[in-house]
Amino acid sequence: MNNFIYSNNNKKYHTLDYYLKNKFNSKVFKVSLNANFSCPNKDGSKGIGGCIFCSKLGSGDFAGSTNDDLVTQFNKVKDIISKKWPNSKYIGYFQANTNTYASVATLKKYYEPILNLENVIGLSIATRPDAISMDVLDYLSELNNRTFLTVELGLQTIHDTTSKVINRGHNLKCFTNMVRKLRKKDINIVVHIINGLPYETKDMMIKTIKYLAKLDIQGIKIHMLHIIKDTKLEELYKDTNFHILTKEEYINIVCDQLELLPKKIVMHRVTSDPKKEDLIAPNWLIKKFCVINDIDKELTKRNSYQGIKY
Repeated sequence: MNNFIYSNNNKKYHTLDYYLKNKFNSKVFKVSLNANFSCPNKDGSKGIGGCIFCSKLGSGDFAGSTNDDLVTQFNKVKDIISKKWPNSKYIGYFQANTNTYASVATLKKYYEPILNLENVIGLSIATRPDAISMDVLDYLSELNNRTFLTVELGLQTIHDTTSKVINRGHNLKCFTNMVRKLRKKDINIVVHIINGLPYETKDMMIKTIKYLAKLDIQGIKIHMLHIIKDTKLEELYKDTNFHILTKEEYINIVCDQLELLPKKIVMHRVTSDPKKEDLIAPNWLIKKFCVINDIDKELTKRNSYQGIKY
């Protein structure tokens, strides 16, 4: 079989590296930042306690330290990267917690200094579909007209029954409405989903992908559910011992999902990347590149690729 059309390294799916290199004719790195935002699912606006899988750092475990200002956080990473790739470009990735959950004035105070840094070509902003006000949406639209902007929306699952179990704090309708609002502004969207959520079947995970395949979205991040210390998820796991996907089950599901997605959707992630010292389960997830390699092997074994069944 010929190489997949949107790959430069024999991958059988549309990689982010391929997409960015072709768009900017350069190596592009995302630099994870922690602006110390809050979350409406933690402060009582939408809920209390946050999603049951969320770490104390608000899913920003690899973002910068809040002891440093954002420019310092950025430069610490850039200084390391630039030694190996001196001509690189960068995207400021606002990763931890909910990065649109503030006034426009506050967002400008955080976003603009990063945009003004040398060789920064855009921003990637992780948020929730229930945390983008109309004022913020207008500001995002203005940003989108002058830089490369991506909004990352956490969905995790299309199944509202599961969303209640994980204390997500919003439903599928809320997510879908925000996708439409963002796309009316021509803003690129990356959607986060999680495979292996408590009590979900493979069929449910496939239905989530089939739903997203019909939407006007530009990218997807597929995560594997992992249990980390000091979370509500850890308590649920200890109380119920719900099934955690084996590596073989996960790889099979991801490959099935890739086959159902349009080729043009960029795969920003196909597995999770937990901190070893915080991980309760599954242990196989520690070897991230082994998981990625096994996904490649399975697609090759199937003589398959992203979009073959779309």
